[in-house]
Amino acid sequence: MPNRLADSTSPYLQQHRDNPVDWHEWGPEALALARESGKPILLSVGYSACHWCHVMAHESFEDEGIAALMNRLFVNIKVDREERPDIDQIYQTAHAMLTQRSGGWPLTLFLTADTVPFFGGTYFPKSPRYGLPGFADLLEKVSAYHRDHPVEIRAQNAELQKALGRQRADAEPAELPTHEVIEAATRQIGDSFDRLHGGFGRAPKFPHPEMIDFCLRRGADTGDAAMAAETRHCATFTLAAMCRGGIFDQLGGGFARYSVDGQWAIPHFEKMLYDNGPLLRLLSDAWLCAEDEVQKKLFAQSAEATAAWVLREMQSPAGGYYSTLDADSEGHEGKFYVWTADEVQALLTAEEWQVAARHFGLDRRANFEDEFWNLVVATTPEQIALALELSLADVERTIASARQKLFQARAPRIRPGRDEKILTSWNALMIEGMAHAARVFDRPLWLASARAALDFVRATLWDAARGRLNATHKDGKTHLNAYLDDYAYLLKALIEMMQADFRAEDLAFAMRLADVLLEQFEDAERGGFFFTSHDHESLIQRPKPGFDNATPSGNGVAAYALQRLGHLCGEVRYLQAAERALTCFAPQIDDHPSGHGSLLMALEESLAPPTLAILTGDEADCSAWQRELARQYRPATMVISVGDSDPDRLPAALRKPRLPGAQAWVCHGLQCDPPVADLVQLQQSLSRGAAAA
Repeated sequence: MPNRLADSTSPYLQQHRDNPVDWHEWGPEALALARESGKPILLSVGYSACHWCHVMAHESFEDEGIAALMNRLFVNIKVDREERPDIDQIYQTAHAMLTQRSGGWPLTLFLTADTVPFFGGTYFPKSPRYGLPGFADLLEKVSAYHRDHPVEIRAQNAELQKALGRQRADAEPAELPTHEVIEAATRQIGDSFDRLHGGFGRAPKFPHPEMIDFCLRRGADTGDAAMAAETRHCATFTLAAMCRGGIFDQLGGGFARYSVDGQWAIPHFEKMLYDNGPLLRLLSDAWLCAEDEVQKKLFAQSAEATAAWVLREMQSPAGGYYSTLDADSEGHEGKFYVWTADEVQALLTAEEWQVAARHFGLDRRANFEDEFWNLVVATTPEQIALALELSLADVERTIASARQKLFQARAPRIRPGRDEKILTSWNALMIEGMAHAARVFDRPLWLASARAALDFVRATLWDAARGRLNATHKDGKTHLNAYLDDYAYLLKALIEMMQADFRAEDLAFAMRLADVLLEQFEDAERGGFFFTSHDHESLIQRPKPGFDNATPSGNGVAAYALQRLGHLCGEVRYLQAAERALTCFAPQIDDHPSGHGSLLMALEESLAPPTLAILTGDEADCSAWQRELARQYRPATMVISVGDSDPDRLPAALRKPRLPGAQAWVCHGLQCDPPVADLVQLQQSLSRGAAAA
């Protein structure tokens, strides 16, 4: 019989509905049962695309004997980390403190009835291996320790809660960091840059979009040409290596979560919406900053393939974007994506095989489990053309033909599972990425996709009656109080949408979100924003995160977006809140600059406010100007085309006189230029602003 998880909106929890484990969702009922029964809590946190979560489920949670032990000894709570990032953040931190090891998923923690953890780990095998105890033996020992050592557990819990309290940015507000910390971050990132393979640090390699974004922005600095060239190279070389690697789906587009090796060849095959939104945005900017035409073509093709994948596989008919694609199919990680050389050769002509084998690395040793190939760009079209004495155009046509045949042959395979819940925060990241790519590449279909998703979020996840966001939607049910990331990411996405397709109602919505951020999330005493709202469920810790993890810091994104909105609408409250956040995190930024890329990008625009160009007048002329300006990389510039919008629907800062044709009103921080009615003059004015910054 299905257990309590059968009615959950989470596909991950639904995966465990038929377990013999008496699972509970996190909530008052389960916590009350723990208090009343005296049993400890077994907390299991994961997500639907997680390979090792599936392994532990098959080994242990589907086993009748282990389930009986779990049910007798514990109150068992299953959590989807994507729906409850608040719980995941807290207990990942607690796990790191208890074990002195990094966490991950599945996260397996044992809690006292007051929800404080006293023991834990990540994956535990059914039988002893990998230097880990068998799960059944572990359950017995943990239960016995909980029964026999209450004094020791209480003492440890008290120390843990003190340590959790010290994790937060609660020191007295400091001074606003200076430009020196930006220089320090630039040096740190440069020191960690892999000059041979791209990326930062050693395997496993993650995309780190905030680091790449930071480097691209530093690459636009006109004050130090050598430094600018170096940081721009870090960004573009890394993105190019990823686009040519196996972390990128060479047939269907889109990036996997991370590469298990240092060469980007073999990914952990799950595809996450939250990676691909920022990477689509960065591919667009890298296309503008490419070091040569080969790189430029690569970024354009990769952006095209990624956007096509999102539209084809990740956008719901109602408009919202789905969350993830699983790493596994048919019980094996990567099975949907990998090939034998014989399979590929049988599908292609001799001419196609001659080229495709070189291009995708099929003429080399198998790179996945010693018998399969995960496709990479092992040899570029330019190199193949030279080696085979063919024209580049012919080689590119042959590769395109081979790729299409392989894509079609792959389509009937059993697909990885898709997590179809729609999360506000992750949708916001993709809305921003899709809208930005649409603006740079002038792709109306991509803009329509972003608009459809934004309309879905506003119609379905925004509770107009309460004036608040919800975090998740699935199967007609919208629920869970939204988190800092939901508000911050959506606010930043709206600012991007307004630069691609200005609508007065988007500006009004952005201001409403900003007001909720200040009312419900800001630490009024010390600055910065809590991860949960003031009226959220009370947990053992209330995080105030500043560090970038798999997704950008909500505090960094909030500060960045509030500053931009403050300049856009002339609202000083937003600027002040952003500055308070930056001073709040100043000590942490000083300690580890490169880990705070989101906050550093906000700091850049606090120290040198962005340039704002407001286009008014004839809609067609304004659109033509806007398209031209979008083809130039100016990260510290906002271009807003209000055209002939009704002035009564705009804040005072955007109400400009209407003159014949198109005009631009440019402000560099607090200084505004006279209006210009010539595109060349406008570009010169924006270039002066970039040089001044």
